[in-house]
Amino acid sequence: MEVSKRRLLAMVVVLMVCNIKEGSATKHIVGGSDGWDESTDYDSWAKTQTFAVGDTLVFKYTPGLHNVAELGSENEYKSCDTSNAANSMSTGNDVVKLDKVGTRYFACGTSGHCSAGMKLKVNVVAADKQSSSSSPTSDSSSSSSSSSPTSSSSTFGVLSGLYFFPLIVSAVLPMFGL
Repeated sequence: MEVSKRRLLAMVVVLMVCNIKEGSATKHIVGGSDGWDESTDYDSWAKTQTFAVGDTLVFKYTPGLHNVAELGSENEYKSCDTSNAANSMSTGNDVVKLDKVGTRYFACGTSGHCSAGMKLKVNVVAADKQSSSSSPTSDSSSSSSSSSPTSSSSTFGVLSGLYFFPLIVSAVLPMFGL
């Protein structure tokens, strides 16, 4: 009986740790409060973010006015060639999961928007490293609302999980006579 109690306790601890790990992903609202539009300096915005495997990008914009094309190469990104997009989205609330380490490229496919700066380069790092993200250097300044880190992260979920963990363990252990 003692062994099964310990196994159950171990499973509870593992599930809690997994929940804390899952809660650490960040949802990045592309462009911050300005969203996906022509007035945002995406280079500056991206410099304020760390993009890690497991995070998501959320592109918020007016459907019909803008769209999102995921480009397959840096050449397509630099030349704003959206004709061979790896993925095209147009809902106005498009979510992209960052599922592997590497560089991802996005641009608005509306004529003239990409060349006007409506494009984003994201360097995705391993989830456990979360060291930095980089994007092309930009000399232009941007408003505080578009350059400030506006992403809603689950930091509270992680911290609250860590805060309550000892309380939960101390409540569960007596149930098993431990």
